[in-house]
Amino acid sequence: MVRHQPLQYYEPQLCLSCLTGIYGCRWKRYQRSHDDTTKWECLWFLILSLTFFLTLSWFYFWWEVHNDYDEFNWFVYNRTGYWSDWSIPVLVTTAAGFTYIAFLLVLALCHITVGQQMNLHWLHKIGVTATLVATVVAIISIDQLWKEEWNILFISFQATAPFLHVGGVVAITLLAWLVAGQFARAERASFQVVLCIAYLSVVLALYLVPLTISSPCIMLKKDLGSRPAIFGHRGAPMMAPENTLMSFQKAIENKADGVQTDVSLSHDGVPFLMHDNLLRRTTNVDEKFSERASVHSSMFNWTDLEQLNAGEWFTTNDPFWTVHSLSASDSAKAANQSVCRLDDLLSLAKASNISVILNLQELPVEHPYNNNFINITLETIMNSGILQHMVVWLHDKDRQLVRQISPDFQQASESKREVSALIADGIFSLYLRYSQINVKEVREYTSRNLSTILYTVNEPWLYSVLWCAGVKSVTSDASHILKQVPSPIWLMPPDEYNLMWITSDVISFTLIVGIFILQKYRLGSIRTYNPEQIMLSAAVQRSSKDVNIMKEKLIFAEISDGLGNAEELSLYSENGYDGCSNEAITPLDLQDVRIRMRD
Repeated sequence: MVRHQPLQYYEPQLCLSCLTGIYGCRWKRYQRSHDDTTKWECLWFLILSLTFFLTLSWFYFWWEVHNDYDEFNWFVYNRTGYWSDWSIPVLVTTAAGFTYIAFLLVLALCHITVGQQMNLHWLHKIGVTATLVATVVAIISIDQLWKEEWNILFISFQATAPFLHVGGVVAITLLAWLVAGQFARAERASFQVVLCIAYLSVVLALYLVPLTISSPCIMLKKDLGSRPAIFGHRGAPMMAPENTLMSFQKAIENKADGVQTDVSLSHDGVPFLMHDNLLRRTTNVDEKFSERASVHSSMFNWTDLEQLNAGEWFTTNDPFWTVHSLSASDSAKAANQSVCRLDDLLSLAKASNISVILNLQELPVEHPYNNNFINITLETIMNSGILQHMVVWLHDKDRQLVRQISPDFQQASESKREVSALIADGIFSLYLRYSQINVKEVREYTSRNLSTILYTVNEPWLYSVLWCAGVKSVTSDASHILKQVPSPIWLMPPDEYNLMWITSDVISFTLIVGIFILQKYRLGSIRTYNPEQIMLSAAVQRSSKDVNIMKEKLIFAEISDGLGNAEELSLYSENGYDGCSNEAITPLDLQDVRIRMRD
């Protein structure tokens, strides 16, 4: 009986199996290959890389736009008529897509590092394509429907760019290990030159990025201006239903410097507080007056408006995900709020000695008091007894009349104009969206004694950037959060920032040079073999618990007379082995192997 020798011992390669299995569903050893990756798979790697950078940019954008999630939800509500927190599903989907693509890219880079042929599975190709298409559609949609929101990217860089630069330097330094490995393994000098030039170009560009970084927070502490005043935007809408008496009370409890509200006029001439044209989002008008639910809010009499519940929607929809933080008594109180009158707010503001920003809503042409809206509102303000200088007046119509009746009002404009034109009109404050003005303009207005009030600022990082820029006041849905910010999140002197920049670049360059030298030393002398040949490495006999034995048929592209050369085939080690009898393999055994293969 002929007893066959096991031809090779195979070490367990769990990590490599998982790597190639997850990426290309190649779980078996014979499915893997060290051949060069095909051009088709290289194209898919480029598509995967492009998708990664697109999803990374989109994910960063959507994370930073967190300040305006409520605005986004209101934007969608106006087009669908249905209120929901649309921002969270978008965030979760974006995070999932980015994580998936980032994971695949890491697997692809690991393939390159260990010299495995890349072969992305067709299911992953579908997933990458779907993610790429969805991201592109999302970017185009935002550009078409919410174009001004892109400005938040440039504003956010004023807060994050110095640290993103350091993170980028770390990433490109880690990538040097992979690039240096490919450089050391490459056989063609042209490929080495192209690879080196491309990598060093990216490195150099990243090192010089700080030359383009401009942040108001890179300044001396002594040059930092006073803390911006915080006005509760429609009260404290995270703690109570917006534009209700409870909301304004919560803003005062949180020590807001003032409140902002929207004033409308009922059909019978009573000024009340309401932001939307319709009552459907913030009241139960569908239940009380279903046949009039689509009628403009100002076309209701006050006797009808005071019957509506203006708080139940807040506890039901939980627009800011904050209802759980309310006490049981506050939650019950919020659910029973009613529409608030202007004189109730003014009485509260007078008692608390806080300022009020009044934004008058446009009335329908057919409204009976359309021409007397301003007069009625001014009369209500004057009768409340609030000090005139505590009122910020935004409405542009009939400013001359307003000045005659209430000369001490703070006149503010919602349009950005030349400084000289604003001063000529007696306007000394600008009420703008935070993305409509830049640092240079803020400082120019400040130098001409014009204050800026920016809306709506909810995130501490954004508040910090505006603080450093010299903004005087902001309105916020999160006054209780911003009041807890004692100083800008970070403030760095220019010399300290330059030191951080140069130090990180020098350390990175030193590490990159060291990595290239080490990789050249490790891999430069490794002998390359014909990829069609299967090489067997001798192994010392081990326990079956540690070693998996596998017999394979040996297929050679070229069989020469020197097949028995032990150095070329690496069939045995220094001591040799015999998987069954523990005997050493002799040259005679090798001749038997050759004869069996030829048969």
